[in-house]
Amino acid sequence: MIFELSSSTSERAGAPARAGLKRRAGGSVLAALMLAPVLATLAPTPAAADFRLCNRSGSRIGIALGYKDGNIWATEGWWNIAPKSCETLLRGDLVARFYYVYAIDYDLGGEWAGKAFMCTREKEFTIRGIEDCLARGFDRTGFFEVDTREQKSWTVQLTEPDQAATPRVGMPPLPPPKAP
Repeated sequence: MIFELSSSTSERAGAPARAGLKRRAGGSVLAALMLAPVLATLAPTPAAADFRLCNRSGSRIGIALGYKDGNIWATEGWWNIAPKSCETLLRGDLVARFYYVYAIDYDLGGEWAGKAFMCTREKEFTIRGIEDCLARGFDRTGFFEVDTREQKSWTVQLTEPDQAATPRVGMPPLPPPKAP
């Protein structure tokens, strides 16, 4: 079909066709915009590579973490984790095989501890170096070792003593919580 712009019949015949095309194109754009949020939720998201700790106990707990920072060991604390919840302690790909955790039960007393001694203190801290803790004015605390087997992410789950061997370590990362 050839449209002549000078012909009044061509303008009238062509106008509805062009308007229809505009409406269909506009409708397609609108439909695509409406579907974008739905498609975004269905698209795979990159997995977060983090060091996470889950508190599976019924108590509030405090966490201290030991890790290699370059050539020096460092300890950090305190993360306060509510009962039955998880917290990301380190974000990004893990760069070491071994990490060390110490946890204290604020509500019932007790601790999750080990034989790897590192420096801590009662208040929030970041301490570089694990030697001479007492001489430097810090506490000397026994951490338990977490072997990540050089994975890029890891989740530690602390449980009640009667639920399973405490601590339960070496668990694969938990999937992210689903939105309600």
